[in-house]
Amino acid sequence: MNDTSFTPTDNPMMTGILGRCPQCQQGHLFDGYLKLAPRCEVCGLDYSFADPADGPAFFAMTIAAVPALAFGVWFQTSFGLPLWVHVVTTVPLTILCCMALLRPLKGWLVCSQYFHKAEEGTIDREWHADAARKSQKTDGAT
Repeated sequence: MNDTSFTPTDNPMMTGILGRCPQCQQGHLFDGYLKLAPRCEVCGLDYSFADPADGPAFFAMTIAAVPALAFGVWFQTSFGLPLWVHVVTTVPLTILCCMALLRPLKGWLVCSQYFHKAEEGTIDREWHADAARKSQKTDGAT
């Protein structure tokens, strides 16, 4: 079912934010709010390569924290309200901002992994052995 007539994305950010398949840009990336689909229903691309891990949560919290903090400080200095008002206003605002950012950020990271052909890092033992031999030769020559 994997058809080579599909053109992979050249803009992983937009494709991911829209929640589309990075290979055909037509199928859906998600099967639910944050759960990745097992594969694209249009081109059949297997999404098992994708592992965004905690990246979307980290970026969402980082992006949402500054406006939430600014809102909380402004709210407190302008009105001098008790702490429970912040629990009812600032905390839900922060949570909603993070939740709104999670899906687009996760899609972006998954599409970026496909676009850049990201994979688990490995140690190239042959390269290190060659570098050690070259280093020994240059140390012995001096």
